[in-house]
Amino acid sequence: MRVSRGEQFREFAAGRAAHLYRSACLLTSGDTHLAEDLVQETLGRMYVLWGRVHRIGNPAGYAQTVLVRVFLTHKRRRSASERPVGELPDTALPSGPGDDPELRIALLGALGQLAPKDRAVVVLRYWEDRSIEETAEAMNVSPAAVRTRSVRALAKLRDQLGGTLVEFADR
Repeated sequence: MRVSRGEQFREFAAGRAAHLYRSACLLTSGDTHLAEDLVQETLGRMYVLWGRVHRIGNPAGYAQTVLVRVFLTHKRRRSASERPVGELPDTALPSGPGDDPELRIALLGALGQLAPKDRAVVVLRYWEDRSIEETAEAMNVSPAAVRTRSVRALAKLRDQLGGTLVEFADR
């Protein structure tokens, strides 16, 4: 029995959506609504390319690259995207076993203080565990730029977190 392209894409999207969402939550510093929008945009772009997926060696990796590019494009827009609301939204990442809410809040706050490209480098290098070359390709920059951003971003995180990270590491 032959599986249609649409069915193949539905299987791919169902299998990757949760991982894309977790990455998007980190990129957006816990803004779950924006993360959902980024994932939808990513999957929409992947659907358009799905007919040519046989040329893409690693569709899951390519989807992560598309996600980062969609995030960076969103951050470059100069539209008034902030809107007042009556209640503060829940900005926590989805939790799992062994999660420490205090650590998550501290890290999300520190990530939120980084520039979007620095945040993307940290998420790709240390959350996605990508190499410098893979990160550079995903962001359309040179490997040297990734190294520089990585060092600067980690230094900023250390400055922002101070002794907080050491405090959590002992747990």
